[in-house]
Amino acid sequence: MASRTCDLVERVHPAQQFDLDALLRYSSANVHGFPLSPSKFSVSQFGHGQSNPTFLIEVISGSSVNRYVLRKKPPGKLLASAHAVEREFQVLQALGVHTQVPVPKVFCLCTDSSVIGTPFYIMEYLDGRMFLDPRLPGLAANRRREVYRATAAALASLHSADVDAIGLGKFGRRDNYCKRQVCVIFLEITVERWARQYIASTGEGKSDRNPKMLALADWLRQHIPVEDSLGETSGLVHGDFRVDNLVFHPTEDKVIGILDWELSTLGNQMCDVAYSCMRKPWPLAQWKFYVAFSMFRGASIYAGVHSRWIMGNASGGERAQRAGRKANLLVETAWSFIGRKSVLPQHPPSYSTGQDPLEQLENESNHLNEGGKFVPSKKVLELRMRLIKFMEDHIYPMENEFYKLAQSTMRWTIHPEEENLKELAKRDGLWNLFIPFDSAARAKELLFGGRNESPINKSWDYFLGAGLSNLEYGYLCEIMGRSVWAPQVFNCGAPDTGNMEVLLRYGNKEQLQEWLIPLLEGKIRSGFAMTEPQVASSDATNIECSIKREGDSYVINGKKWWTSGAMDPRCKLLIVMGKTDFTGPKHKQQSMILVDIHTPGIHVKRPLTVFGFDDAPHGHAEILFENVRVPAKNILLGEGRGFEIAQGRLGPGRLHHCLRLIGAAERGMQMMIQRALKRRTFGKLIAEHGSFLSDIAKCRIDLEQTRLLVLEAADQLDRLGNKEARGILAMAKVAAPNMALKVLDMAMQVHGAAGLSSDTILAHLWATSRTLRLADGPDEVHLGTIAKLELRRAKL
Repeated sequence: MASRTCDLVERVHPAQQFDLDALLRYSSANVHGFPLSPSKFSVSQFGHGQSNPTFLIEVISGSSVNRYVLRKKPPGKLLASAHAVEREFQVLQALGVHTQVPVPKVFCLCTDSSVIGTPFYIMEYLDGRMFLDPRLPGLAANRRREVYRATAAALASLHSADVDAIGLGKFGRRDNYCKRQVCVIFLEITVERWARQYIASTGEGKSDRNPKMLALADWLRQHIPVEDSLGETSGLVHGDFRVDNLVFHPTEDKVIGILDWELSTLGNQMCDVAYSCMRKPWPLAQWKFYVAFSMFRGASIYAGVHSRWIMGNASGGERAQRAGRKANLLVETAWSFIGRKSVLPQHPPSYSTGQDPLEQLENESNHLNEGGKFVPSKKVLELRMRLIKFMEDHIYPMENEFYKLAQSTMRWTIHPEEENLKELAKRDGLWNLFIPFDSAARAKELLFGGRNESPINKSWDYFLGAGLSNLEYGYLCEIMGRSVWAPQVFNCGAPDTGNMEVLLRYGNKEQLQEWLIPLLEGKIRSGFAMTEPQVASSDATNIECSIKREGDSYVINGKKWWTSGAMDPRCKLLIVMGKTDFTGPKHKQQSMILVDIHTPGIHVKRPLTVFGFDDAPHGHAEILFENVRVPAKNILLGEGRGFEIAQGRLGPGRLHHCLRLIGAAERGMQMMIQRALKRRTFGKLIAEHGSFLSDIAKCRIDLEQTRLLVLEAADQLDRLGNKEARGILAMAKVAAPNMALKVLDMAMQVHGAAGLSSDTILAHLWATSRTLRLADGPDEVHLGTIAKLELRRAKL
């Protein structure tokens, strides 16, 4: 159960006593509103806590009772850099003035040790509850969930603080946080932070030194995660974030104050997460390091407390006496944890906007186990983690802004933040991830003979992706599919991906230099013009648009529609499919040609809508080609090769659509569950209705089945090629949109009228999913392919 903050005080420990008259004089002069001549002035000590001594000041003046909290350094000789109340004051003041992070208000900082013997500061007293046991005994399961949720929300609020904007940009170094705190080099007996503190707190005349502690430091040094050195999980770190350092509202399960900022700095925020969740599972590959690091740091702190108890200046009384045993227990526990063969799954969680990571772990099943066929490599996991963070930090917060512009009279213009986000994506190595390694290798060889020199004066691999297979990209593409705006930010949006793939696979050197390079850079966008309004374009042999050779040019005449991307003001290139020979063999009549959209004779007639969405500023256009003259050099592969190119283009493109649909469905699942856990109908939560429970279970089954099918299609595309994988690709192309429609339809149903509106992303995701039952071929075409392959097998 919780304890009221006022019940946690006791008499001041003899070793912690100081001059009360001096404190009264100082407070009266420096704390705004402090009574000048109180009828009663008393100080008692908070018994909870082992570090900087903390005191309750009660001041009575007439009928008014004022309470304050004083926090000071311990007396006596202290470890270097420890107990820095000045830093505590700095971070509390910055957060209290400039953010909504729940912290007590600070009134004054005194660095003059002559006042009460050590530096101190005075802050607001918070009348609330504290949970001293993180297991929350005595609370019902639903109440524990609310307390843990509030704890996670408080941690998220402090981790979201923009340190540069609030004046804490130089509060600490952002990179190598764990390395600096752990590193031990035994040959030189050089130690850092916690190892140094542990050695200083143990040994002759002090707490016993545990040799396993130094071995633990060495293990940690050898297993520091990659993101620590990159500073990718950096920000404001509390350093001692746990439930018993939080003050909760007297009656509500919400945090009103985060206490004990002594260890706060800038650094790896995952350390805060691990420290506050040591009793909870967390599917992250580096979790073993973070949990062990938390125990290592805790052991060092307990050793320091025990050392102060031996010296007689500890603030924790009998608890300080037991701290030495606790330090050794943590060391043993850390080694036991490290030694476990199977601790957690290796697949990191996919976060959605506005959702606590702990809660999402309960809602999102983990389809990647420690073994098996579809286990991503460390490289892919690191990219996925980086992508998830980018989505959380940059994409989800901007969705409403993008929608506002897309629904305004300026909707065919580009939001300036989109271009800024593209630069961030490039910087983070999240650019052109869709490019298969074999296509990248062809482009590298064709453009500059395989040398690491680029015609755009930058490293070639910067623009040619991360060297991933289709299967590896699948784990990333799914994450992008959670937002309709995300793919284009990473230069991984249709139809640009398909058009770049056409150039990568089939373009010559001149075509790559003219068109591929600006597409790779993100300087231009493109459209794909195949579908025609007057014929059934799912059968490409029906195409009527003519591409006629006249000397050194081709002349194009025809009408196209659903040319995705053509409305975008950045669209420069159209890949047009038409017929160069109306009398040749059925599949040799078609050709593809590269066309500058600004060529005379091209008339963009209108944008088309999908269930009312015109997808501005991207758009789908109806285009008229009237005697459009294009250089003959722009033909791809040569006349009659269009059908061949189309089949090569559609394999990866269809796969990308399916993967994004899985991401869209996953987001729909999460939004649906969140709504069901908060919305009441007929006296109970939607989540408590039996029909909902049945439906959500079926949705999860369908989603996981489809995910495995699509991953299998990606694997076959990598191993067998486009032709041999066409059957499984067809299955995925049918299954994915139908599954997504089912999940998103239920999500809209749970949201009621709001689900049909533009207030949520659900309607737009649903419209996009419904489109993909026709785009790249209707279901009936793919079902026919699947059936023919089955019949062919039966005849073998």
